[in-house]
Amino acid sequence: MIKDRLGKELLFFDGGMGTLLQERGLQPGELPETWNIEHTEEVFDIHRQYFEAGSDIVLANTFGANALKFHSDEYELEDIVTAAIVSAKEGANFGVHDGREVYVALDVGPTGKLLKPMGDLSFEDAYAAFAETMRYGEAAGADLIHIETMSDTYEVKAAVLAAKECTNLPVFVTMIFDEKGKLLTGGDVPSVVAMLEGLRVDALGMNCGLGPEQMLPILEEVMKYTSLPVIVKPNAGLPKQKDGGTYYDVKPEAFAETMKQIVGMGACVIGGCCGTTPDHIRAMVAACRNLAVKEPVKKHETIVSSYGRATVIGDKPVIIGERINPTGKKKLKQALKDHDLDYILKEAIMQQENGAHILDVNVGLPDIDETAVMVEVVKELQSVTSLPLQIDTVSQPAMEAAMRIYNGKPMINSVNGKQEIMDQVFPLIQKYGGVVVGLTIDEAGIPETAEGRLAVAEKIIAEAAKYGIDKKDIVIDVLAMTISSDPDGAKTTLKALKLVREKCGVRTVLGVSNISFGLPYRPAVNSNFYTMAMQNGLSAGIINPSSEDMMRSYYSYCALMGYDENFESYIARYGNRTAQAGPAGEPKTSGMTLSGAIEKGLKEEAHQITEKLVREMEPLDIINQELVPALDKVGRGFEKGTVFLPQLLMSADAAKMAFAVIKERFSGADTLDEDKAKVILATVKGDIHDIGKNIVKVLLENYSFDVIDLGKDVPPERVVEKAIEEDVKLVGLSALMTTTVVSMEETIRQLREKKPDCKVMVGGAVLNQEYADMIGADFYGKDAMQSVYYAQKLFEKE
Repeated sequence: MIKDRLGKELLFFDGGMGTLLQERGLQPGELPETWNIEHTEEVFDIHRQYFEAGSDIVLANTFGANALKFHSDEYELEDIVTAAIVSAKEGANFGVHDGREVYVALDVGPTGKLLKPMGDLSFEDAYAAFAETMRYGEAAGADLIHIETMSDTYEVKAAVLAAKECTNLPVFVTMIFDEKGKLLTGGDVPSVVAMLEGLRVDALGMNCGLGPEQMLPILEEVMKYTSLPVIVKPNAGLPKQKDGGTYYDVKPEAFAETMKQIVGMGACVIGGCCGTTPDHIRAMVAACRNLAVKEPVKKHETIVSSYGRATVIGDKPVIIGERINPTGKKKLKQALKDHDLDYILKEAIMQQENGAHILDVNVGLPDIDETAVMVEVVKELQSVTSLPLQIDTVSQPAMEAAMRIYNGKPMINSVNGKQEIMDQVFPLIQKYGGVVVGLTIDEAGIPETAEGRLAVAEKIIAEAAKYGIDKKDIVIDVLAMTISSDPDGAKTTLKALKLVREKCGVRTVLGVSNISFGLPYRPAVNSNFYTMAMQNGLSAGIINPSSEDMMRSYYSYCALMGYDENFESYIARYGNRTAQAGPAGEPKTSGMTLSGAIEKGLKEEAHQITEKLVREMEPLDIINQELVPALDKVGRGFEKGTVFLPQLLMSADAAKMAFAVIKERFSGADTLDEDKAKVILATVKGDIHDIGKNIVKVLLENYSFDVIDLGKDVPPERVVEKAIEEDVKLVGLSALMTTTVVSMEETIRQLREKKPDCKVMVGGAVLNQEYADMIGADFYGKDAMQSVYYAQKLFEKE
């Protein structure tokens, strides 16, 4: 089996498929997967050539084969997938002459849609689409599933779960990163690695988007974090033009030389993507065949992640915000009963601004549907904050439902030493991934001694190992018992902390404020105990980040222990300190402006503030002084990678909410819409991937452009017709697939002929400036914000 060879020997993938099909006559807009039925011999011959070149794993021609694309009576999805697997298997029969064991992979690409809340495709609908294709692939004889060219952690999670739950095949995953090591939706390398390892994929890595040289620094970071076998499949450099045709600028020999370096860095499954040919693979195999393989090295970092960031629970303590937990919080209890999600979102934002690294989320009340509310709250929180979440519940159904839809690798609170509870929780950690909190309590209760709590911790760790859960994915809570009822409680907890860290080698967590229950002026006791706990090995404190006493202890401790380089965090917080913080625990929203509400994506807050402003200000003043500066700030943050796509979209929604109030209040405000410059956006014919286009659309609408969105798979004639009909001066075209760039070129040609005063901007993973120039575009947008700046500049001239 291929899993037995992973990480022990070098395995070779094949190269590109689309460019080879184009050479054989694939037409602009034609779906490559239809060739599995209509041109079987051509597809078979490409597979045969790759096997002859030395590929051990060849991808079936199924990259875009899913129910979202093949939904007509002309082709049955099952027939498309089956024919693809059969062609690849036959290619192996005729292409392998040395008796080596080879494999056919079901190739699974993205749906081309953004998942909710960023887009319109639900998580479970994406799961169902992937599952259908994967079942057909396994039935047809695929040896493994290769999920590739993924730019969204949420979509890849749906795909991995479908593969794991609906087939028994090994699962490989590769993502598409930009030169900064970021996904289109904002994820970075450690957040991606943490989530995929938690989901128990068999190998992970990167493909497409970049040439081999450009992938080196990203590979270095992948190797830093992963314990799994690593896959690298670069493009053959960048697309160029010559004699009116397209070629890629990295020749087979140069490609092979860099792939040698990639193997030397630790990759053990290598191949090619766009622009690579059997010649590239042949040269790569010849250059790398005899290289020593570096077996994967086990990493020990404890990492939780969201869609956009990873938090390492290491030597430097981290803060878990405790405010989204109804215990002892009347306002939060009422907000949960009233379904006041805006209050909860404000609590989250307040804690993030005050320094939390992870947010605890507990919605357990006796008179609400905890499972439904937990799922809704997790989704809403992930739309306004990129902080990882700690799912805090004793309800197994609520825990599983939240873990399933969570975008990232969550922290789970909690399991304990009771066998019944371990039997419930550990299978969920094994399936979905997560860092689980282990409470040192078992059937006998809470041990009175530190040694007793250590024994429970050891039992939890041993039981977790039976499920393949490593110590790095366990943090132990030795329990802080109130000193008002047990005068030795603090000493016992501190001793237990130290023992667990030293004897078990795991990270630790505490609900710090429990120590002072029943005492007056609790912050004094809490903050001093917090410092003592960190000194004795506390890795993560569940605290109130709005408590200045607690945060002073935290920043002082980090400065004293050398965890705050150049004292940057301490100076940033206290360098200009002139007054104490406000009352602990109260959300700082009383002074929030409309700009602030928009920046934070708080729709109801934006609505309420705008209702007040329209009684005091002119509509254009509100727009120019509040809306525009806020959107500018969010746009710049998105461009820099400090604001992520979900936050961008929530800010856009908040701005729309405010603008709707302005239009309703002022009858003359409708004229604001009449002055908007029109822009057409379309994903070109043959391409169903409209994620990038949709991001550009949101940004353009934020900046008051009237966007005419023609959707995906749009014929050139439709774009031209609409441009003439609406007298549009700017068209934006998007393409992800190499095979559809010819459709983009044809669309530009027709616009030049029939609407010569219309400018064209282009973007997409397969494009660069030289290629955009070659096909006649007026502007190439490297990212979404560049497209906005070009539109602003163009219409300023107009």
